[in-house]
Amino acid sequence: MSTHHVQRMSRLMAKTLREDPADAETLSHRLLVRAGYVRRSSAGVWTWLPLGKRVLDNVSRVVREEMDAIGAQEVLLPALLPKEPYEVSGRWSEYGDLLFRLKDRKGADYLLGPTHEEIFTLVVKDQCTSYKDLPVMLYQIQTKYRDEARPRSGVLRGREFQMKDSYSFDVSDEGLEESYRLHREAYVRIFERLGLDHRIVSAVSGAMGGSASEEFLAPAGAGEDTFVDCPSCDYAANTEAVTFAPAAPVSAEHPPLEEVDTPDTPTIETLAAHLGVPASATLKNLLVKVDGEIVAVGVPGDREVDLGKLGEHLAPAVVELVTAEDFTDRPDLVRGYVGPQGLEKVRYLADPRVAPGTAWVTGANKPDTHARNVVCGRDFEVDRYLDVVVVEPGDPCPSCGAGLRLDRAIEIGHIFQLGRKYADAFGLDVLGREGKPVRVTMGSYGIGVSRAVAALAEQTADERGLCWPAAVAPADVHVVAAGKAVPLALAEQAATALAASGLRVLLDDRPGLSPGVKLTDAELIGVPWILVAGRRSADEVVELQNRATGTREELPLTEALARLREAAPAGA
Repeated sequence: MSTHHVQRMSRLMAKTLREDPADAETLSHRLLVRAGYVRRSSAGVWTWLPLGKRVLDNVSRVVREEMDAIGAQEVLLPALLPKEPYEVSGRWSEYGDLLFRLKDRKGADYLLGPTHEEIFTLVVKDQCTSYKDLPVMLYQIQTKYRDEARPRSGVLRGREFQMKDSYSFDVSDEGLEESYRLHREAYVRIFERLGLDHRIVSAVSGAMGGSASEEFLAPAGAGEDTFVDCPSCDYAANTEAVTFAPAAPVSAEHPPLEEVDTPDTPTIETLAAHLGVPASATLKNLLVKVDGEIVAVGVPGDREVDLGKLGEHLAPAVVELVTAEDFTDRPDLVRGYVGPQGLEKVRYLADPRVAPGTAWVTGANKPDTHARNVVCGRDFEVDRYLDVVVVEPGDPCPSCGAGLRLDRAIEIGHIFQLGRKYADAFGLDVLGREGKPVRVTMGSYGIGVSRAVAALAEQTADERGLCWPAAVAPADVHVVAAGKAVPLALAEQAATALAASGLRVLLDDRPGLSPGVKLTDAELIGVPWILVAGRRSADEVVELQNRATGTREELPLTEALARLREAAPAGA
């Protein structure tokens, strides 16, 4: 059992605040600043003060222990990276404005690393030459950089952040699946140890590339991710990863296509009101540019196009909305009155709900004119079906058909089966069992370490302040001297005894502050246990408070110390 140093608040650099920061948007942002854990350095860049650094280190320790347990090896790669590997992979351009780019004094291009697939691939190419060198799993806990347009929500979305990224290298797809399984199970243990309520959901790979992908989400109102789950089965997915089976063709007979005058009805709402039909009977046609080519996307009129999903389906192509200037160059496209029938030189993509045999009211490609009884498969063809509508509550579960639920969450982890994308780009081969080169297959696995701190604050805080789980708290016990000579002496005695027992102790020995201010700060800081030496100190009776449950109890100091030693986390 190790003896810990007592951290005296009279010497601690942690200035608490009574008021919320003016720019704070989320609970974690407000409380981490008010409790003296972090301070803003610049937009999206944060200084971790001593209490915050302890929590950050505790999260890193848990992550490190579980990564070591599956046989991963820790390394540390540079954050300042040359341009060339990212040009080879294509991500120098794909990342766009998110990359921090800079030049050295000789004019060479560099970037600040947002993620390190390219560099890890080159490290393994240098170090591993035979199948006997694999499998190997490498990881690092490092500062990453992304030039967010609107850094917000405190440390939840910053330009600089702490991340654990690991990578697996195998000679077979079966080996990759095993490495993926090991990481997945390690992540479950990590988040359980941290005390994070989390969901594992199907996801899309985005700029990372690869095939299989899952996210670990921490449900929280401040979350920027929306996910769905099914109340009747175990289906869960990021909304961008939800897929619906194509609707069955409709065999009903429909009247011939008919054009109708519809003046001043360029929107679905005005059209539906004019014709007296529900919006769901209309066909909305959104025009976008895909790498500069105009493409039409058709969805039922009562649904919206999810541009994020559309972008994921069409990646790495760049998708953007058309502008007024684009209509000037294409007189065949009538703004507000576009229909899929008769479109020329325009690819037509559609949601699966636009099934063959379905009839719609849609634009007639003439000003102030729409067409009804426009039948898919008879009057127009769909070049490609894509799930592109914004998912809504009650949409059918792709697994069992029950109505889906939507919730907000913070992404705290993401795992990918990258496959051979980066190995192909960099020619990562090893000599196989048969004496011939074998292309290596990869996995990529990330955990937002600093983001996990904010997610924990969001999930566990209450109206009084932060409320850390024991595994990550900056101390095990917060001892408060609620008085002068006698209470201070008893608080010192308690703190010394607890530290000698291996507990981490924060002692509020600040002079000149009222007991009320100290107790308010103790609840704001959020250590799991608060021991108060107050009005009954002469009798060696203290108050013991459980921060999470709020329960308070007066008991002799010896009994309080025994209870705290018993409740101490393993390893204390």
